[in-house]
This record gives sequence, C-alpha cells and structure tokens, in this order.
Amino acid sequence: MAFGLSRSILGNRGKNRVIAEIKPFSPTRGDLLNGRNPFEILKQYEDNGAIAISYITEKTHFRGNKRLFAQICELTELPVLRKDFIVSRGEIEDTAQLGGSAVLLIARILQWDLAEMVDVALSQGIDPVIEIHHEDELHYLRDIVRAIVGINNRDISNVERDDGSINVTRRIAPIVPKRFLKITESGIWEINQLRELLQFVDAALIGTSLMVSPDPGTKLREFVGV
Repeated sequence: MAFGLSRSILGNRGKNRVIAEIKPFSPTRGDLLNGRNPFEILKQYEDNGAIAISYITEKTHFRGNKRLFAQICELTELPVLRKDFIVSRGEIEDTAQLGGSAVLLIARILQWDLAEMVDVALSQGIDPVIEIHHEDELHYLRDIVRAIVGINNRDISNVERDDGSINVTRRIAPIVPKRFLKITESGIWEINQLRELLQFVDAALIGTSLMVSPDPGTKLREFVGV
C-alpha cells in the first residue's frame, strides 16, 4: 500500500515531479517570505503543478513552527512532508496527528535507530523519507524494505551554509537499492539541472530557488513543465 507522498510520486508520470517547499527562512539568505503570506504561496504551488508540499518545522535555524505546518496540512489536499531534525518516535506520531503525509528521517542523525523510526512512521500511515548525503550512509538502509530515499545535495552539518552540488545526486542515486523511490533535495536552480536529475530519481524537492523568486508559482511552472 502506498501512502500519500509515495502515491503522488507514482501517480504523476506526465510531468516533472516537484515537491515544492514553503520555506520561511534560510540561514544564509535570511527571510524568504519577505512579508508574503505563506498560504498564498501554497495556493500558487497547488495551481502550478506541485505534486506535494514540504515545510520545515525546525525553529532555531529555519524559523518554522508546527502550528503553520498543521494549517498547511489542513488547507491542502496535496501530501505534506515535515522536515525537521527528528530524533524520537513521539515526533513522528506528532507529525501524523498534525496531518502530515510524510516525515524526514536523517540517516546521519538516527543511524542504527533509523529502521525503528521507519517502522514507527509506517505504523502511523505516513511515508518515511530517509535523507542521505554520503555513500557511507547507505548501509543504514540494509534492514529497511519500504521508504523513500531523499538525497540531499547540501551537507546538513553546515546548516545550509553551502549551496550544495547536484553532483551528490549524480553520484549516489545510481547505487541506491532499486526497492526505494528516490528524490533529490536542494541545490536545484535551473530547469536543465532538474531534467538531468530526473533521469536518476523519481522526484525533486525544491525550496530556496522558488522562495527567492518574486513569483514562486511561475518559477514552479517552469520547473514542472506544464
């Protein structure tokens, strides 16, 4: 049985599959909302071909909050991914209760607790998205049968103080076990980059390049290609 995010990835094969992120703040670029209403950005994403929405709830570096996440989940019929530095089963259960469809689980942080956290997410009816950045993190997938693998082109240890390199996805995606759906995350600025990466992965999560645009909806439509 496919849950919301995986079902949306599998069901949108006629276009470039983009998970569009509502991102209030970047540690390097500062305020990304610039006085804009996040719900208006959500509507632009819905109207311009996003297959899902991403929102980061982490407060310290990204100024996210769970209340806004819950409101986004309530307002949209698209699946919503919660990004955060998740470390406990309670946070995963909370994600489901707030209406989330998927939760980010960072392999580097969870390590050998990852498989247990994946099981918790599945038991809550939400997709676990396992984030990796290095090839040596792939061994944490050994006992996991069902999940989405997200390849982050940025190094989370730098707390987004680098622009990332799509070479990370180019290098890692071909060696991710075939049983997993794959998404590429971050560092995508141009349509030609997206087209290339979609040869290796099933979908792309794009945030900053949409949020710095004066018209995120139009920018998304360029990426989606519809």
